[in-house]
Amino acid sequence: MKKVLSLILCAVMLASALAGCSTLEKTDTGDYDKGAIIDMYFTTEVFDFDPQRSIIDDAQLKIMSQMYEGLTKLDENGKWKKAGMKSYKIDKDKDGEFVILVNLNYNRWSDGRTVQASDYVYAWKRILEPINPCEAASLLYEVKNARAIKEGDATIDDLGVAAVDTYTLEIQFEQKVDLDQFFEACSSIALVPLREDVITRYRTDAGEDQWAAKSTYIVTNGPFCPKEMVGGSVLRLERSSYYYMNPDKEEIPDKYVIPFRLLTKYETGNAEAQLMALTSGNLFYDGELPLSMRAQYASSATVSDMMVTHTYMFNETNPLFEKPEVRRALSMAIDRNAIVNILTFAKPATGYIPYKVFDSVAGTSFRDAGGAILSASADASGAKSLLQSAGVTSGSFTITVRNNEVDMAIADYVKGVWTDLGFDVTVEAVKGTVNAEEQTITNDNFQKLYDTGNFDVIGIDTVMLSTDAFSPLSQFAANFSGNGVDMDSETYDLYGHISGYSNPDYDALIESAFAEKDRAARATILHQAEQKLLEDMPVCPLVFLQDAYIYTDVLSGIKSTYYGTRDFKKTKLKDYMTYKAKTESAAEQEAEAAVEAAGNAG
Repeated sequence: MKKVLSLILCAVMLASALAGCSTLEKTDTGDYDKGAIIDMYFTTEVFDFDPQRSIIDDAQLKIMSQMYEGLTKLDENGKWKKAGMKSYKIDKDKDGEFVILVNLNYNRWSDGRTVQASDYVYAWKRILEPINPCEAASLLYEVKNARAIKEGDATIDDLGVAAVDTYTLEIQFEQKVDLDQFFEACSSIALVPLREDVITRYRTDAGEDQWAAKSTYIVTNGPFCPKEMVGGSVLRLERSSYYYMNPDKEEIPDKYVIPFRLLTKYETGNAEAQLMALTSGNLFYDGELPLSMRAQYASSATVSDMMVTHTYMFNETNPLFEKPEVRRALSMAIDRNAIVNILTFAKPATGYIPYKVFDSVAGTSFRDAGGAILSASADASGAKSLLQSAGVTSGSFTITVRNNEVDMAIADYVKGVWTDLGFDVTVEAVKGTVNAEEQTITNDNFQKLYDTGNFDVIGIDTVMLSTDAFSPLSQFAANFSGNGVDMDSETYDLYGHISGYSNPDYDALIESAFAEKDRAARATILHQAEQKLLEDMPVCPLVFLQDAYIYTDVLSGIKSTYYGTRDFKKTKLKDYMTYKAKTESAAEQEAEAAVEAAGNAG
């Protein structure tokens, strides 16, 4: 009897809590609904959900920030806050080294298993494996033996990261470090925990990781997890049932995450249809405004800077791009203001590092401190003169870009500029491939071309992996590229940057910056490195991307992160049950139409 009374009391308390605190409404049966389904056009299609792959598309960052969470996060001013980390303490005296112990918050993966210290250990070791290319490696190089491991001079078991117990992570450093700077880096999407059991379960016999290719394979520790991925049609993210939920307490389902589902519907080749759906009330959020309509919505959109530089990378193994004078001339001919006018939501890239990356102290701007290295306007005559002095005035090459409206528009403009210089330029727009029937991503074809260096010029979104300029700049030095070691060579040669760029003077600057622990002095060296990089021009920065979105007034509680991504955890949809009924009715009609069409075809 006591047990029955206890259960009744718990039910009453839960109902009271739901009534008092929850945003959930009751259904016709008297049960509480799961929550709002928010129809949206979130961003362009993504074909890779592995946070440790080269993040060369801002759309990847936007979606994966909904799925994963690291030890820390950044507030709107870029100050680090605890996320997966509950607390930490310094243990300086252990073996005479600088050591910290990090206690984790109680959280669970989207399959219900707790997030454990061993998940961070595995993820960070995966980054540092010599045979695993990962541009985020330098984020961890202050950890004991991290750099030696990546360079093949130590084994992965020598890494100074260990799970002391289930929820305590021990991190040993080579020497005393700036913990604020380290914890800023821990907010990076690249340093989130990963599940070894899941990744190895879906590894092919050839050693390829396929775990991020299908929604039913992926487990996440963030607020949302993917439930459906249909190429060119739908991306469905649903609230994780376990995100910070305590199984020992009767907690309301929307305590930490209010929306039940974020439903992205793609209109392939018809971005205007997305905007029309929003204005007609069939869509509530549009995060990728069509180019043709951006100007008219520029004043009403919510706009923020991203830590992303849209960049053209030259393949220096192509004889046409061997000389830095040629690469500088191609950059010089581009009017970056003209690209801004095409995109509306962007700023001219007057350097490689965008504005929100920190300089000497947190909150200062590396770009503001460094000033303009590149001109925002074009100098066509200067470019032609430089090409003539280099002895290169013609040639054929291809610009490879992702098959999306923004990247193709930029490429078409640049093609025209470089054609006027005398070159025969082709634009190749590459799209990922999917198995629609099995809802599986079979290939990110663009990523593969990038990873293998199979391009002449490639257009990428250079995503800054942290607020520190060292990470993106250091990738151009062989010892910091993160591309690992050629294990088949007798001397275990390091793989350099994917562009083929190599310069001992630049390498020396990066080594000097790494050795310098004073943040202000280090920033001075990094400005010199950026200047040198853009003199050699293995990459051609075009614009600093901005994020812009519009939404209907029935939505509230949308927030943004310092990285320029969305935070939908507390987003509310007014009268959501009414809209939900419409969505479900439309889905039923679509299903019936599909069945009817299949029957007619048969």
